[in-house]
Amino acid sequence: MRKFISFVLAIFSFVFISNANAELHVDVVAGGVDPISIAVQKFETIGSVSKSDAKMLREVVENDLKRTGLFRIINHDAFPEYVKMNEMPNFKSWTAIKAQTLVQASIQPEGKDKYKLEFYLWDVAGEEQIEAQSLIASKKSVRRLAHIMADAIYERLTGETGYFDTQIVFIAETGSVTNRVKRMAIIDQDGYGMRYLSDKNTFVMSPHFSPNMSTVVFLSYRNDDPMVWVLDLENGDQTKLGTFGGMSFAPRFSPDGSKVALSLVKNGVTNIYEYDITTKGLRQLTFGSHIDTSPSYSPDGRYMAFNSDRSGSQQIHVLNLNTGKQERITFGAGRYATPAWSPDGKFIAFTKMADDTFYIGIMNPEGRHEKILAGGWYMEAPSWAPGSRRLVYYETERTQDGEERISHIRSVDITGRNIYDIDLKDGINGTEPTWSPKLP
Repeated sequence: MRKFISFVLAIFSFVFISNANAELHVDVVAGGVDPISIAVQKFETIGSVSKSDAKMLREVVENDLKRTGLFRIINHDAFPEYVKMNEMPNFKSWTAIKAQTLVQASIQPEGKDKYKLEFYLWDVAGEEQIEAQSLIASKKSVRRLAHIMADAIYERLTGETGYFDTQIVFIAETGSVTNRVKRMAIIDQDGYGMRYLSDKNTFVMSPHFSPNMSTVVFLSYRNDDPMVWVLDLENGDQTKLGTFGGMSFAPRFSPDGSKVALSLVKNGVTNIYEYDITTKGLRQLTFGSHIDTSPSYSPDGRYMAFNSDRSGSQQIHVLNLNTGKQERITFGAGRYATPAWSPDGKFIAFTKMADDTFYIGIMNPEGRHEKILAGGWYMEAPSWAPGSRRLVYYETERTQDGEERISHIRSVDITGRNIYDIDLKDGINGTEPTWSPKLP
């Protein structure tokens, strides 16, 4: 997928930590904390770099950080000075406007078709530089430089994995409720650069990235035959995962990318199977006459969460992939579905249905400490960002006449705060989003 980008990344870091700047760290777990105030200077332009590109990069960095809810972007008009890259800031001046951190950056050509971006991050109170990096990318992928820069700043100040240099694959729906066209599409995590991955003639659902971002597995109704397919993101080729003698759906890659878990209907019974991509072998994981679906691997690949009606209602169970032992972990009021294990292994996200309301929530892998993050008329399909700080899901609005349904892709923090929509083009409804790993 990314060979055409010709992305080259070079990094050098200078980190000086004293007792003063060691305390410059935002608490990303507690809700309602005061955000870190950050001043992002205008990017210096060297050589033939356009002012518009420099302005765009600055805006991307600021927007990435602002959307987290953990940073306050200081208004440019309040800046006391402009500090060139080879000069020291006047820290007292920046303290006067309550800036805790200051960012300097420059952008210049690197060879024929590349840009080099350099930036410094300063702890104003500690009067020290705490991060410095140099990044190089092809000109056509220059926007990624800003996301990678924002990731570096975020990681330095929060201690968590950044998620800005990522993408989201989803189902883009257009048309009336009775004549919906569903196409697979991909966007950057901030809604930029949407492109379609499937045509309008084939009904598709449930896309999920491979861990290395080379492929996407999805359900396709091609030729009215619902089966799991694989899309190669490099060349666009689509191939059927395998022929299993029944309807297959709800695919999900294993953490190492060597296997795909899926639900398979045989003789009217739905169980979960695991397909080995190398050997093309199929292993049955659940048994019985119940409906078992929505498999999600734990990050270490030892366990699998799934939802099943084997207890009499739709609930989440966890399967030990080594022993085959499974146990139910949800016992709250209502039904539970679509489990999604967080990348750090600490949480399982879920959809809950109770009292005519849908909810998105998280709990620990034992089913305890349930926390509801969002609720509404219809919402489903939580998916984790790298670092396990945020999730995406989709929410459909209820309408009075039933003639139009509007679906949004939304992101929420694990504290339940700072919910925002990911912007899509006019007329496009977004459903079934899946957040990618960090881009290669």
